[in-house]
Amino acid sequence: MEHVIVERVFADPVQAADVYAAMQKAPSCLDAHRVRHLRSCLSLDGLRMICEYEAPDAESVRTANLRMGSQFERIWTAKVLSPSDPAR
Repeated sequence: MEHVIVERVFADPVQAADVYAAMQKAPSCLDAHRVRHLRSCLSLDGLRMICEYEAPDAESVRTANLRMGSQFERIWTAKVLSPSDPAR
């Protein structure tokens, strides 16, 4: 499985409650593409968000987001760097 990052930019500020509501609708679509949501970080101004997923590949995450109607700027795979495991 790959670690996949989704970058989102919003024209109008998004509230955390709106993000949580959208997350409640996502599980069946994510499951269908073998995508697991790990976490999301919303900027304090509500205009940007980074979402982290574990998935077979970036295309699986892209497909799931398109089917859910979720807007995004970029989707890319990443290597997780951890201070406790520098050999990764």
